[in-house]
Amino acid sequence: MSDRIVAHGVPIPKIGLGTWRLRDEVCVIAVQDAMRAGYRHVDTAALYENEAAVGEGLRASGVPRDEVFVTTKVPHVQIAAGNLQRSAEASLQRLGLRQVDLLLIHWPNPTVALQEAIAALNDAKRLGLTKHIGVSNFPSALLDEAWRYTREPLLVNQCEYHPQLDQSTVLRTCRKHGTAFASYCPIGRGATFAEPRVVALATKYQKTPAQIVLRWHVQQPHVIAIPKSGHPERIAQNIAVFDFALTDAEMVDISALKRANGRMINPAHAPRWDA
Repeated sequence: MSDRIVAHGVPIPKIGLGTWRLRDEVCVIAVQDAMRAGYRHVDTAALYENEAAVGEGLRASGVPRDEVFVTTKVPHVQIAAGNLQRSAEASLQRLGLRQVDLLLIHWPNPTVALQEAIAALNDAKRLGLTKHIGVSNFPSALLDEAWRYTREPLLVNQCEYHPQLDQSTVLRTCRKHGTAFASYCPIGRGATFAEPRVVALATKYQKTPAQIVLRWHVQQPHVIAIPKSGHPERIAQNIAVFDFALTDAEMVDISALKRANGRMINPAHAPRWDA
């Protein structure tokens, strides 16, 4: 299995380093550890308040810039025309980069017309602030609507996804548009690690429960996982998932762990999720 998916002709590493809640020197070191372990995909956001540390880690790693896929996100309160472009420029200054590989709208905002926000996102690409554009936390109806307004491919939709959260509806919508699905919170804060079927698979394949769950992600069509860790050993383990494969039956077993109340990230400004 390849360690990359291809969306609209763009190769994207299937495992990226999530950096939410990693700050300052801890974040700098985590990015260096990830690059050393073979990661070539890093995810950050203006709201994470760590873009400067991510940029410092990338430079300190010595990995050439053109080898790393860098994603950042514009806060939902800054997605109006003009504000979005200024937010992207500020992110680039903090990162110390001329351009990111992917710029996402972090969350939809019902007080800003989606057509305006998507037009501003397209303009950010036209200005050269980003190579590609996409969205985050867009349920299926909003993703369909965003595609009606965009002139450029929406490369990625980044959403919470793990075995306890059924995302089949938005996954189908992503695949309809050729949009890659990036899973944040992909191991679900370890909630399934004690599940007998996950434990049994970890024993069978001599892997950690986290590696089993991450393998479940990347074995799905067009799915990327961005696990967060600041621990060197776990960072290395999280990308070591390309040397084994789950059977179709095992994939179904893990998917069967979904539950009605499986969502873990649900702020007050969240959209109406797919049922």
